[in-house]
Amino acid sequence: MAEPWRAIAERKRAERHSRIPKAWLIPSSPSGNGNLIGKHLDILSKSELNITQDYDATDLLSALATRKLTSEAVTTAFCKRAAIAQQLTNCLTEILFDQAIARAKHLDAEFARTGKPIGLLHGLPISLKDTFKIKGHDASVGVAALCFKPAATNSALVELLLSLGAVLYCKTSIPQTMMALDSHNNVFGRVRNPANGALTAGGSSGGEGALVAMRGSILGVGTDVGGSIRIPALCNGLYGLKPSHGRTPYAGQEGGAPEGSSKVAIESTAGPIAHSVRDCEMFLRVIGDAKPWLFDPDCLAQNWEQQNSISRSLPGASKSVLRIGIVRTDGHVTPLPPVQRVIEDVASALRSGSSTSSTQIEVVELDLSSLLSRCLKVSNGVFSIDGANTWFDLLESTSEPLSPWLQSRLRRRPAKSIDEVVKLQAQRLALQMEALQIWRPDANGQKIHVLICPAAPHPIALVDRWNSVNYTSAFNLLDLPAGVLPVRAVTKEDLAVELNEGKALNGWDKTNREMWGEKERKEYVGSTLSVQVVAPRLQERVLVEAMGFVDEILKGLDKKASSRL
Repeated sequence: MAEPWRAIAERKRAERHSRIPKAWLIPSSPSGNGNLIGKHLDILSKSELNITQDYDATDLLSALATRKLTSEAVTTAFCKRAAIAQQLTNCLTEILFDQAIARAKHLDAEFARTGKPIGLLHGLPISLKDTFKIKGHDASVGVAALCFKPAATNSALVELLLSLGAVLYCKTSIPQTMMALDSHNNVFGRVRNPANGALTAGGSSGGEGALVAMRGSILGVGTDVGGSIRIPALCNGLYGLKPSHGRTPYAGQEGGAPEGSSKVAIESTAGPIAHSVRDCEMFLRVIGDAKPWLFDPDCLAQNWEQQNSISRSLPGASKSVLRIGIVRTDGHVTPLPPVQRVIEDVASALRSGSSTSSTQIEVVELDLSSLLSRCLKVSNGVFSIDGANTWFDLLESTSEPLSPWLQSRLRRRPAKSIDEVVKLQAQRLALQMEALQIWRPDANGQKIHVLICPAAPHPIALVDRWNSVNYTSAFNLLDLPAGVLPVRAVTKEDLAVELNEGKALNGWDKTNREMWGEKERKEYVGSTLSVQVVAPRLQERVLVEAMGFVDEILKGLDKKASSRL
């Protein structure tokens, strides 16, 4: 008879705790919902604070490549800060600190011996979502039945990162079954939002979001099949990017579904969560130039330079025009006032700020509500092809219950028939064909380069209150690359805006309107509002270039506003 899940979970948590050096333990667990970022940093030296606080990943790579910093120093600093993040937010699953520091020392020694860095990511610590397999360590994805079953091989992206000289030092927590947008599972517990414990840290890469927000990681890698990179980025005020399938290696993951089932479902993708657009770009560029097609047969044989870019797609005039489509609603759930306001803020900033750039930005209003609203039903159908039977088999083998949020939302169903799967894929293809019209030139030869839209119909939700996922999952169904970037905080002025009178569009819209109650409004204040940027399929370089333009303009306007105060 299998060991009961509670006993397994207790052993697993004890193992995790034992891998934090005693000198790195903090006095007590936090109480209340206050901001935890920057707390309990006294175990770090002044140089370790500098390493973890004052660099982004791109700058760290430069310092490592010029031997201004050693990999041992950088890795130790981030291991310490990850230990703090774990104790405050419960974000880690696997702790690999000893192994990582040993690898960092080896990389330093090889650099000293040869005079050359070991790969384009030489010495850089990178954290990974728990779904990635690292040989010799669990990929339990928060399910008791998968604990203490170390991986025999590495996931494809793990192999590639190691070949580039990266240091892998921890893995991060996810929600049970990865079908929730709040990262709670029975083995490891709940991931806490570092800035406000009343709000969710997001999911399913919620542990990555919390760890990066705490600066326990400078570059994290998550996966996304419905919003699982973008939502944690949004919830933690970070930058996150989901590529199209085939751009980054994904093979060899632990996903709780039969091997090969993704080929008839929606393909998940791997992408970065970071503190800057340029770190997201750096990650994609390095992966693209490392011949990922030699690690995963699904990856395209196309390096970064070969990808389409904005500079090459714009006319060669002295002032090029970048056309950005503003999408305000998915037609299924109407965004709450702060989300509507931040979209208008960004549109206005782009209109007023574009003249200061060598690239003129033209803002175009687009109504995609018909297309996007129809994506939801097809997405839900494709997500449930397996009927969640593999997950239930795993849970029942140790008598593990569903996480509370899932108990009323997930049940075992019959797997869909071949005819049903074919019908769903035909519907998906029809929507993808329709979506191509977004990017086609109009009668004047002008075309939309990227879209800007909400990433959710509400601000960062209270714990276990996330509503519709269609604002992110629609772009997984359409296989369009999409990224999230932070814009500003929710203000008291945002709270003063009341909902438009009228009947809710549907049950989801009704629930969303209820999230504008007095209790929720007060918790939203100070939380980050973000927007989503979307590009044509497999045009990740266009996406990060556009995100960079938008981010630069928004930050430029902020500096002007600050200088006038």
